[in-house]
Amino acid sequence: MTIRVVLADDQPLVRAALQMVIADAPDLEVVGEACNGAEAVELTAALEPDVVVMDIRMPGMDGIEATRKITAGPGKAQIVVLTTFDDDDYVYGALRAGASGFLVKDMALDEILAAVRVVAGGAGLIAPGVTRRLIKEFAGRPTAAAAARPRRTIAGITDREREVLTLVAQGMSNTELAEHLVISVATAKTYVTRLLAKLDARDRVQLVIIAYEAGLVTP
Repeated sequence: MTIRVVLADDQPLVRAALQMVIADAPDLEVVGEACNGAEAVELTAALEPDVVVMDIRMPGMDGIEATRKITAGPGKAQIVVLTTFDDDDYVYGALRAGASGFLVKDMALDEILAAVRVVAGGAGLIAPGVTRRLIKEFAGRPTAAAAARPRRTIAGITDREREVLTLVAQGMSNTELAEHLVISVATAKTYVTRLLAKLDARDRVQLVIIAYEAGLVTP
């Protein structure tokens, strides 16, 4: 099955480089290119891709707003934001808007392809080690607007599920959850699946954000 990708970046050279490397991957196909957020929203609605690789800083509608509009719609497209290391606050905003992960523009090309595949499979891109870095770099530095919001309330989950959510937010994989809680990996996966359903979260990335906004973990 071919993974259909839309590239959204205002830099033609970046789009061209990504187009070239994706063209060499037999399981990936670029079906559209956008130079700003508004075009990305339109193309996603028209083409129904599996993944949108979204730059954050674009003229007009930026990647955060485009991500919010796409994830709020009926489509199935997963969003991976494309950024530089200095964009930490923007990345957090994009994740809160519904993105499933992020890529850094100086990543190795094979890592970018792997990231697109992971997100297309319905999993959050942020692996445990990267989750910890994100927590350190920007989840612990909320904006003034975020600080002014009331703490999120989590209802409808059991004490055990709350414990699992806290551990997921600390960056644990299913295997690490199983070892820590002395349960099977399959049971750990079941707990995570239940949390995704009960909290209406797209993936593990969103679970991390929910846990932080609820105050279950702090940087």
